[in-house]
Amino acid sequence: MKRIYLLSIVFLMNIGMINAQNNPLLGTFNTPHETAPFNEIKNEHFLPAFKASIEAGEKELEAIKSNPEAPTFENTIVALDHVGRLLGRTSGVFFNLLGAETNEELQGIAQEVSPLLTKFQNDVSLDPVLFEKVKKVYQQKDQLNLDAEQKTLLENSYEGFVRKGANLSEADKAKFRAISTELSKLSLTFDENVLKETNAYELVITNKEELSGLPEGELEAAAGRAKAKGKEGWLFDITQPSFGPFMKYADNRDLRKTLYMAYSSKSFKGDELDNQENVKRIAELRLQLAQLLGYKNYADYVLERRMAINPAGVYGLLNDLYEASYKVALQEKQEIQEFAATEGFEGELMPWDWSYYSEKLKVKKFDLNDEMLKPYFELSRVTEGVLGLATDLFGITFRENKDIPVYNPEVTAYEVFDADGTFLSVFYTDFHPRPGKQGGAWMNDFKGQWKENGVDSRPHVTIVMNFTRPTETKPALLTFYEVETLMHEFGHALHGMLANSTYSSLSGTNVYRDFVELPSQIMENWATQKEFLDRFAKHYQTGETIPAELVQKIVDSQNYLAGYLSIRQLSFGYLDMAWHTLEKPYTGSVKDFEEQAWKKTQIFPAVDGVCMSTQFGHLFAGGYAAGYYGYKWAEVLDADAFSVFKEKGLFNKEVAASFRKNILEKGGTEHPMELYKRFRGHEPTVDALLERSGLQ
Repeated sequence: MKRIYLLSIVFLMNIGMINAQNNPLLGTFNTPHETAPFNEIKNEHFLPAFKASIEAGEKELEAIKSNPEAPTFENTIVALDHVGRLLGRTSGVFFNLLGAETNEELQGIAQEVSPLLTKFQNDVSLDPVLFEKVKKVYQQKDQLNLDAEQKTLLENSYEGFVRKGANLSEADKAKFRAISTELSKLSLTFDENVLKETNAYELVITNKEELSGLPEGELEAAAGRAKAKGKEGWLFDITQPSFGPFMKYADNRDLRKTLYMAYSSKSFKGDELDNQENVKRIAELRLQLAQLLGYKNYADYVLERRMAINPAGVYGLLNDLYEASYKVALQEKQEIQEFAATEGFEGELMPWDWSYYSEKLKVKKFDLNDEMLKPYFELSRVTEGVLGLATDLFGITFRENKDIPVYNPEVTAYEVFDADGTFLSVFYTDFHPRPGKQGGAWMNDFKGQWKENGVDSRPHVTIVMNFTRPTETKPALLTFYEVETLMHEFGHALHGMLANSTYSSLSGTNVYRDFVELPSQIMENWATQKEFLDRFAKHYQTGETIPAELVQKIVDSQNYLAGYLSIRQLSFGYLDMAWHTLEKPYTGSVKDFEEQAWKKTQIFPAVDGVCMSTQFGHLFAGGYAAGYYGYKWAEVLDADAFSVFKEKGLFNKEVAASFRKNILEKGGTEHPMELYKRFRGHEPTVDALLERSGLQ
């Protein structure tokens, strides 16, 4: 996913006049490409840096407001886009560390900083003098002879003010400030609760007989986790590299249920880490904000600036895919239920049975499992292959630079160069789970891209994962899902690294939320192509290239459980829309609301004591509220777009150049549908997706 942090506007400013006062965050970064000097930055530097950079940003804003000249595109719209460069840089460092290398001190700073940032954002968007200047330029838009990117910047600037309350009365502006401040703090609390509960859980097993079914590699990893914490036996937790394999392979049904309940009940136990009230309050505040601005609900507010346009557009997509998926999902469940019976299982399948028996059936049907594939997906080779794909498609190359400071010894920093040797980006990789890291996988940037005074200021991009660690006897061997995850996040990274915009707020991944997943999801398509896999998928012990029959098994199994996987994603989309199409506050049970919201997508009986909403960071701590459908929307786009590569060649440089020029480089400079049509020649249809997934 593309990780969205609390600072929703990247502010730009000239930092030359700032007094560093021995704070490395406030001075010039004397590092390669002015990358963050992580080796010098300490926690105590952040709060003073935020306060100083906010103060500097306020001075830049005052200069725009007090300019006696008539408002113009340059002295108002462009000047606003240039406000807060230091604040953007400080925030880029801080919020990435908060996700990838956090601790209680950083979390405390975040709680203190969050309202300061929200206040600064509100001071901009609710300032009547600034808005009046922006409005005057906007009213002249048809006479200004602007190019497409300039028109987008002007429109975004004006609508940004309106959508953040500029037209409200003074009393309502005060309400807007209070709502947005509380929302920012609640989102932080939500995320912290989930992380704390995830880090706190341990399942320690001392009797190896209870772990039958688990591959030796998983047992070795579990023994390593136990040893690292000074414990005997095997330690399992609810991070994905531990949880996923346990659910697939452990024969002990009671233990599978135990781990499932721990994973699925995060922040839903009525204790100090419970998120039920936070969920309801966040939903209520979002509703209040939307209605304050004149919308019926929060989804109406959000979707006005999305490709889907409105809730009807979202439900149209969800319902179309539901019709194609649900019956298939039921058939798949019945098939696995019958298979489980042949294995001696009695009763109805429950969620903690699904991965176990579906994996066994997959092995029977396709003679394929993760353990057969993992020896061919050694992490360093996979990384070389993925980076090599970018070289083949776009001509860019990667060179590790150990002089670039990193925030953890496990992080690798690369310089990225274009085909002509021009420097493009700094690229960081961070692959393994650790206690200070949020779960999941994401891309973000420490610094965005922009052009100013003839200089193309290039981005610093990072991807963060939670991949299986190496053990004492084996290197890090990835599951096929982890390979796809790496390719997905690398696609986001390409969107950032190849950015070629003038204005930072339109650069890279600053696009409509239901468009941002196209560059990531299209990259996953190469993972099933033998011509690509042959380049790096070699057995870590023998060097043997992955056999053709094994690749064919991957291809043959790609649509295994396609109905179930589609319905699962749709369930999250329906849940998201239910929370954000509320037109009055919900005060009842979060669990009851959830079950009703996604009822028609559920193929298993409801389980007491578990809840998705209380741990659904995408919705309540990230940037996907009223936008989770975007993953399915992007699947439509990526299947349609990849069909061009299938037709003209997996490594066709003309097609790749068109994708780079029209999609990756353009960011949010034009409406995404216009960019897509420029690449594809027409609007996308669901046909390619349904064909690819075997649902038609």
